[in-house]
Amino acid sequence: MNQPDRDTSKDKIVRYNAGERINHWLVAITFVVLALSGLALFHPAMFWLSFVLGGGPWTRILHPFIGLLMFVCFALLALRFWRHNLIEKNDIGWLKNVGDVINNREENLPPVGRYNGGQKMLFWVMIACMAGLLLSGIVIWRAWFSWLFPIFVIRLAVVLHALCGFVLIAGIVVHIYAAIWVKGTVGAMTRGTVSRAWARKHHADWYRKMTGE
Repeated sequence: MNQPDRDTSKDKIVRYNAGERINHWLVAITFVVLALSGLALFHPAMFWLSFVLGGGPWTRILHPFIGLLMFVCFALLALRFWRHNLIEKNDIGWLKNVGDVINNREENLPPVGRYNGGQKMLFWVMIACMAGLLLSGIVIWRAWFSWLFPIFVIRLAVVLHALCGFVLIAGIVVHIYAAIWVKGTVGAMTRGTVSRAWARKHHADWYRKMTGE
């Protein structure tokens, strides 16, 4: 897999190219739509959220199709970045000392590559949840597949779908919070670049590979 191209500007390093950023935002937008419409279908008290897709009937029709779109977009991202998310020795050390991250003492942590231990764990949790949502979603997709399965399988699939959905929502909330909390991270997914100082501080091994320093 090709590494991102190096930025020609003096103080910037390319972290994500245009295609990767577009793919990421497609996943983000479809996730928000699916989270809101999924909560609307989950409990009557939240049914008002079905407005996002034009009401109850349209929500029931469109939710699974948008889910397929999100899965395909996420799969493309996962195929591109999975090698960068393999757990390494320094990642375990990073996770053991995550308190230093919370207290902004990253100089006490081992250097990490393109992603740190927390980001890698979230990546694999997201893959598991996406797979669970796809498989369970197919089972409970009425008028298409649900008639193929006995009722107890459908009931188990409903529980699995809800569980994976809630875990994914919680994980994305943490992802968004961390991106805002670590200054400069959001810019990587909007402009595509990060400063050399940011890369050196938060992802020292990746910085060395990108700059040769």
